[in-house]
Formats: sequence, C-alpha cells, structure tokens
Amino acid sequence: MKYSQEMILSSPSGYCMPFEERDKEVVMSLGYGKQTNPQTGVEFFHHGVDFSAPHYLLSAVASGTVSGIGTDSVHGTYQVIRYGDYEVTYGHLSNILAGYGEPVRAGQTVSVSGDILHMETKYKGEELDPIEFLTMIYGNIRSLERKSAGMDTDDISAIAKGLHTRYDRDAKEIEELMLRFFPAYLTDLGSGAYALPQSTEQTLRNILTMASSRKYFFEAMPSMENPMGLGRRSVPLAAKVQNLLIADFLNYLALIHGTYLSTWDDGLKKKPVTRP
Repeated sequence: MKYSQEMILSSPSGYCMPFEERDKEVVMSLGYGKQTNPQTGVEFFHHGVDFSAPHYLLSAVASGTVSGIGTDSVHGTYQVIRYGDYEVTYGHLSNILAGYGEPVRAGQTVSVSGDILHMETKYKGEELDPIEFLTMIYGNIRSLERKSAGMDTDDISAIAKGLHTRYDRDAKEIEELMLRFFPAYLTDLGSGAYALPQSTEQTLRNILTMASSRKYFFEAMPSMENPMGLGRRSVPLAAKVQNLLIADFLNYLALIHGTYLSTWDDGLKKKPVTRP
C-alpha cells in the first residue's frame, strides 16, 4: 500500500489502544503476511495479526460505528468497526457489547476477546498490516499527550535517534540561543525583515527533491507525530536539513543581532554573513 498524509486517523473523541496490558507486554502470537504453519510446515498468508490476549476487554480506537457482526470458520465470532475510511475487525470474540449500527467513541468497551484476539485492518477496502495501524494510533496518543503538556508534537526522535550534525559540540549553547531568539527569528521570517539566502533556499529544495525521488516520504504510515511517514532511510537527509537550518539560524543571529557562538574565533566572526 502507498501511504499518504490523509491516512492519519482523526477523531474528536481522541485515540485509544484496543486493549490494556496486564502487568506485562502483550505477545503477538502470529504476524501479518506470509506465515508457516508450525505443525504442517505449509505456508499461508495471514490477513491479520493474533495476540495472546485471553478474555481482554476490547476498546474502540476512535469515534466510529459498528459496521459488521457475525460468525464464520475463519474469524469465529467477529465484530467490524468503521472509523472513517478504516475498518477494523476483532475476531475470535467471546462476547460482543456494541451492536450493529451502534456509534462508538474512543475507549468505549465494544467486545471481549476469546482465548486469543485476531485483528484485521483495511483502509478504503485495501488490507494493511494492523501493527502499522496500531503504531500510527500509538504515535497519535503520544502526540496528544505531548501537546497537552505544552511540548512540541512534531517528534520523530525514535526514527532520528543518533542523528548527528556538525554543531553537536555547541548543541547546548544553540538550544539556549533558540530559546532566546527563535520566536524573533520566526517573526522576522514571516514579516520579511529576514529572508532565507537564495543559496540556502535552493539547497533545501534540492534536498527535498532528492528525498521525494528516492521515496523517503511516506515510507511508513504517517501519524500526528510523524506526518510525513519518514523512515530510517531518511535520516542522512534529515541530518543535512538540520545542518542547513541551524546554519541559517546562526546566520540570522550574526546578521540581525550581532550574536555569535562563544566557540567561534575572531576569524569566523569577521567572515561576511550571508545576506538574503
């Protein structure tokens, strides 16, 4: 499946995982895709994932509507809930608590698992790995938590862990300067009092064009915390962008405020700054 930003699940009632762990991590007993039957050795395609979650209360993950209930030889007793363009199926249930056509909200208990929980996910009728869907939901939960705490919500630190720039040794001082000057930097950019140098803008365009041609965007399912769906392959280009943006911020400080890093010697300070 080709991912896109519109796949981010938005719900006025928030976001919720399908069930809560009981003092330990829930074990996935069978993954999505090609699998091998441990008893017969025969390969088959598994259209969902199975969790070792016996008799767990299952929750709706967002605002939605129960769009299907039934029993068959593959899913046992199952329940389908539609969330916008998504349909999520819970299979092998022991009890169903939200009936067909019933509206549900995030966190509402909708059913109870049996000995295991089988889960399938579709987007606009196309199958996708439920783990990727749950990863998106988890990212949304984290993003909302960070937003409520007044923190930056555009966080892809898990992907960019270990990202290094040529400014690492001055990172602490740069952070302090950003706390002091970054609001003014954004204001001056918006008003036109300061503009990106043409060379900086062109380099940034070249980097983004390269990223697009190499399909770095939407490599993973996007979430509120990672809206471009960036994966680990994008980290080298992310480092280049980081270098470029830090350099421009330092250029702004020198040009507009006459402020320099304390580690810069007189030779660096006397170098002409880049004017827009």
